[in-house]
Amino acid sequence: MSEPKKAGNMFLDPTSHSSRLFREAVKYMPGGNSRTSIIYSPHPFYFHSGQGCVITDVEGVERLDFHNNYTSLIHGHADPDVVKAVSQQLKKGTAIGALTESEIQLAKLIVDRVPSIEQIGFANSGTEAVMLTIRIARAFTGRDKIAKFEGSYHGSYDHTEVSVMNSPEEGGTAYEPASVLDSEGIPGTVLKDVVVLPFNDEEAVKHIIEKHRDTLSAVIADPMPSRGGLIRPREGFYKFLREITRKYGILLIADEVMMFRLSYGGGQEMFGIEPDLTSLGKIIGGGLPVGAVAGSAKIMEMFIAGGKHARVPHAGTFNANPVTMVAGRVTMGKFDKPAVEKLNGLSDNFRTKLTGLFTLMKVKAQVLGAGSMFRIHLTDDPINSYRDAYMYPHRKEMMTKLFFKLMDTGIYIAPEGIGCLSTAMAEKDVDSFIVAMETSLTTLIEEYPELRA
Repeated sequence: MSEPKKAGNMFLDPTSHSSRLFREAVKYMPGGNSRTSIIYSPHPFYFHSGQGCVITDVEGVERLDFHNNYTSLIHGHADPDVVKAVSQQLKKGTAIGALTESEIQLAKLIVDRVPSIEQIGFANSGTEAVMLTIRIARAFTGRDKIAKFEGSYHGSYDHTEVSVMNSPEEGGTAYEPASVLDSEGIPGTVLKDVVVLPFNDEEAVKHIIEKHRDTLSAVIADPMPSRGGLIRPREGFYKFLREITRKYGILLIADEVMMFRLSYGGGQEMFGIEPDLTSLGKIIGGGLPVGAVAGSAKIMEMFIAGGKHARVPHAGTFNANPVTMVAGRVTMGKFDKPAVEKLNGLSDNFRTKLTGLFTLMKVKAQVLGAGSMFRIHLTDDPINSYRDAYMYPHRKEMMTKLFFKLMDTGIYIAPEGIGCLSTAMAEKDVDSFIVAMETSLTTLIEEYPELRA
């Protein structure tokens, strides 16, 4: 067996296999891809295989994967137990126009795990899960509007792709943010039904919710907004949010698609959230496409057909397909309390070491996050809101350069600085990241001396 090639960005060479594949891809797909979130200029690398926390590209270059498919791989790549379970199920069938026991097993595991979840229904993506939570909230309350936090991402859905990546200048005042469409193709009429809130600002949130209290069906919240900077909620913020939503008959939705990995019971356990509904995805599918809407039995009963048309229909050809269900059951079964504690301990140590490196190198940088999540910000200014975290062109340019430098030294994170750890990692992998970051920052500072503290 040949030795793996040394890390580097050889995939950018015009003669590389990745370059050739990309030139082929643009002939048949717009922009050469089906997923704009992993595209960067001039082109991305092409993945060949993964094992544990190591990924190998088509050039044969290995990198430590701190990306984990945007947090969806809690045990890394090709976990042996998941592979075994999926392989066994593949021999039995992949998608059946009937029910399977595996759906019950995963449902029970999640219901037993999270106090706020009494019942659950499966879908195929986090976006679908969010769509369903919003639809059922509207049906249950009889109201049309929803409220979301500025800078929070909740999937590719018209009513949540509002005020996700807009600049502070576009977003009106910080006290009462404006609703801004995130892309073309979203009807302008959406704006009248989406209210935008500033995260962590109780006074402003109270003002806005009371202003719309009779028309709001739900407030949807990412426990620790990833696109919003990965900022922790202030002490008591979610207790306040629960109290004010309950006061006005507004449902509280926890979007745990990314943050369910934060603790055994997800972000809601870590930050003391008591939601009416929860959107799930990513890790509960064991590396396969998945989504889920969950909540109290009283609300979830609106999905019940009972021989007639359900108040909120919930269909989907691949919903609860047995391959995903067995992968999810094995994955979540392995992510028990000791595994969560071990991973979070490793991650705490990772953030501590990274902070220490920034201090030692006297660089204007910081790392935010909790549990197994982290986000690197190339600034030493306090970050308490989406507007503080917003990457203006120069900051984005520096982060992109850092991303490529880390790739060159054998580390893969998301281009915007977001990453996470998996149970496949150990202290040596954390140390490898720190060494790579020191090397990358040393050359980055030469290009951008303003990063020196």
